[in-house]
Amino acid sequence: MTHIVVFTGTSLSWKDAGLVLDADYRSPVKRNDINILLDKGTPDFIGIIDGIFFDRAAVAHREILRAMKAGVIVVGGCSMGALRASELDTYNMIGVGRIYEWYRDGVIESDDEVAVTFHPETLEPLSIPLVNIRVTLERAVEQGAIEPDLSEKLLETARSMYYPDRTFAAIVKSSVENGHIPKSEKDTMIDYLIQNEVDVKREDALLVIEKIKELAGSL
Repeated sequence: MTHIVVFTGTSLSWKDAGLVLDADYRSPVKRNDINILLDKGTPDFIGIIDGIFFDRAAVAHREILRAMKAGVIVVGGCSMGALRASELDTYNMIGVGRIYEWYRDGVIESDDEVAVTFHPETLEPLSIPLVNIRVTLERAVEQGAIEPDLSEKLLETARSMYYPDRTFAAIVKSSVENGHIPKSEKDTMIDYLIQNEVDVKREDALLVIEKIKELAGSL
């Protein structure tokens, strides 16, 4: 039986992931998680989606390299997986999704772009990742819901915030205080952004799951 381990839970719930792929789903990866996994046995696949960024040490490159050297197929995308895949794709780590491509091509560079704060037990995200904010604002401009100039100001407001504080309500409230949005439009703008959020992280997380499923099926 193919042994697949996937680190996720924030960008994609274990329940939703399990509807696509039968795997051993684990909490966002942190330093030494892969070493511990390898010490107990060698899985066929490791999927890296979510990971710890700032409050604890992130998964080390050498852990992933060790896994690949042992013959494990490692697929990454979405969040920590996108970061590490963009750094290790030349060593045969497989990267998938838009966020991986943005890191690979230098469109975005900072870990801050994908960082969120999440509930420690449910793993549910409590803030909005900057990549989602970017794409949501781009879509809003395309749909004529907001002007390009306002989109840029909203994005700059979001970028200036510490990542756990990023919510659409907080971004719009700050923009009202800065005079970018009339106070009378605050609630309408908040509702629009919440209802029309483009969850690019979830989309990419699903691509990781689907890629592993595809590769496992070809073995």
